[in-house]
Parts: sequence; C-alpha cells; structure tokens
Amino acid sequence: MLRLILGRLVQIAVTLAVLSAATWLVMGLMPGDPVDLALMADPNLTAADAARMRALHGLDRPLHERYLAWVAAVLGGEFGHSRLFAVPAAQVLWPAVGSTLVLLGCALVLAAGGGVLLGAWGAARSGAAPAVDGTAILAQSTPTFWLGILLVILFAVELGWLPAGGLPDDRGAAEALRFLALPVATLAIGNLAGYARHAMAAMQAELGAPYIRTARMKGLPESAVLWRHAFPNAAIPVVTILALDAGALVSGALITEQIFARPGMGKLIYDAVMGNDYNLALLALLLAALVTMLATLAADIAQRLIDPRLSR
Repeated sequence: MLRLILGRLVQIAVTLAVLSAATWLVMGLMPGDPVDLALMADPNLTAADAARMRALHGLDRPLHERYLAWVAAVLGGEFGHSRLFAVPAAQVLWPAVGSTLVLLGCALVLAAGGGVLLGAWGAARSGAAPAVDGTAILAQSTPTFWLGILLVILFAVELGWLPAGGLPDDRGAAEALRFLALPVATLAIGNLAGYARHAMAAMQAELGAPYIRTARMKGLPESAVLWRHAFPNAAIPVVTILALDAGALVSGALITEQIFARPGMGKLIYDAVMGNDYNLALLALLLAALVTMLATLAADIAQRLIDPRLSR
C-alpha cells in the first residue's frame, strides 16, 4: 500500500508539471495578452505605455522564462494577481471553490446514496429491475439545462416554494438550503443513473455467488445478506465512479451554475481562460486536476481495503 501511495504521488507531481506547462503554452500562444486588452479598452494608451506595461509584468520575456518564474513563485507560496478581478488570485479562487464544493458535494452524496439504494432494490427484487433500468435511462437522457429550467418553472415560478437562483442574503442554514435545493436536485438526478445501473449490475452478480447461497442457508435475514455480505464486494465499481465524479467537485458545473446564477468554479475557469487571466486559470485548472488525481488515489486505496486481493 505504501508503495502504491508513493508511486502515485510521484505520478501526480509529474502530471501537474506537464499539465501546467502545456496549459501555459496554449494560453501563451493565444492571440492577444493582457496589455493588448488594456490597449483596446483605453485608446489613450500609447505604444510606449504598452512597452512599459509589458516590461513591468514580464510579458516581454520569452514564454519559457515566464513559466519558470511562475513555477518558482507558486512553490514559494505566491500565486500572483488576477488580472480580471484586480485582486490576488487565491482571493478569487477559494470562495468559488467553497461554493462549488457545497453544491456538487451535496449533489454527489444524494446521487450516490440514491443510486445505490435504487440499484440494491432492483437487484434484490427481480421484478423491480426493469423499473430501475427505465428510471436510470430517463435520468441519464434528460439534458441538465432542460431539467433545471423545468424545476425553476415548477417550484419557483408556478408554486413559489423555492428561489429561482442566486445566493441568500443572510447566512442562515435554512435559507441556504432553500437556495441549494433546485441546483442540487438538477445535478443529483442527472448523476443518479450511473450509480443505480452499476450498483444493480454489481449486486446482481454478487447475489448469485456461492457464498451468498451459504449465507442464506444459515438463516441470515435478507437485509443482512444484501448489505453485510453482497454490498461490500459490489461496492468496488461504485467507488470507482465516485472517484471519477469527484473531479467535478472542483472543475464545477458551468451549465447548472449559469442556470441558477451561482458563482462557482465552472464560470470562473471559463472567464479566466477567455480573459487571458494566466494566474487564475492555471490555479483553477491545476486544482481541478489535483483533486481528480487524489480522488482516484483514494478510490484505489478504498478498493484495496474492501478487497485485499487487489493488493497482491
């Protein structure tokens, strides 16, 4: 296990280095830079002003030198300033991360929990399997933007039970939950399908195994057979999907955040890339990649704890 963790940490460091270099290169080759954008916004700036601004921000240096300087600054704990927001990049990044983690974290918990329960029900009762498959296909084929709009029309416009979007004015938990309800439901319903179908397929395979028949012959109740014996062995594919979805916790859900007017990582990454905000874009993309790789490592560790045979 220790060898797995150390080897994966080395892979994560190398991947982050390659990803940051590739992203810096792509953004550096994009037409225009922050100074060009400033010239377009203020026609009173002269060519001499532009040259001084490029020298001040290091934009007159070769691309690789600017990248190495950025790496040295990040390793020293200096993440630079956001050009779009005119504040330190970290000051913009962390509130967006927090908003996205709350939104997608709640959606992921509901989707995984509901999907596993639905899949277990379909596996335990043969007559329920078609209903579970139909529900999963319906949820999976429903576009997120369309579902979000329908929920807004029904619960915010017609019934008036929930706000259509935005953030609460106060910090009360009850009010925050009201503003979270519709976007969380939109994301959870769309992600529930994968968990339900994988959980049902894995549980059906385990329920036909010889050790399950032995457990039933011993007189164990069906709930104990299902959750104490079958589910731990069937959890491996569900854990894998959960780890892959965890990357979305930081990369954000751009469409859902736009529909419900919630500031988050999806919109932040889009604005930073389109606005040539190097510092903010790189930090956001690398943070998303880091969380995805750490979640994959956590899934590998969890799989080996569930099934020690994988460690051999």
